[in-house]
Amino acid sequence: MNIATEMNSEEILRARLEVLRHEHRDLDEAIRALQERSTSDQFTMMRLKRQKLALKDRIALLEDQLTPDIIA
Repeated sequence: MNIATEMNSEEILRARLEVLRHEHRDLDEAIRALQERSTSDQFTMMRLKRQKLALKDRIALLEDQLTPDIIA
C-alpha cells in the first residue's frame, strides 16, 4: 500500500467519522425534543436511543482504526 492510497483511506475514514458524529448529535437533539413533549412516544424514544448507541459504537470503531497502534 503506498502513501497516497493510505492518506486517501484515512481521509475517507475521517470524513465518515464526522458524518457519524453529526448524526449522533442530531439523534441527541431529537431525543431531547421528544423528552420535552408531555406526550412523548416511548417506542420512538427507545428506537432513537438504540440508533444513537449503534452510532456511538460505529464512531468508536472508526476512531480505533484511525488511532495508530503503539508498541510499548
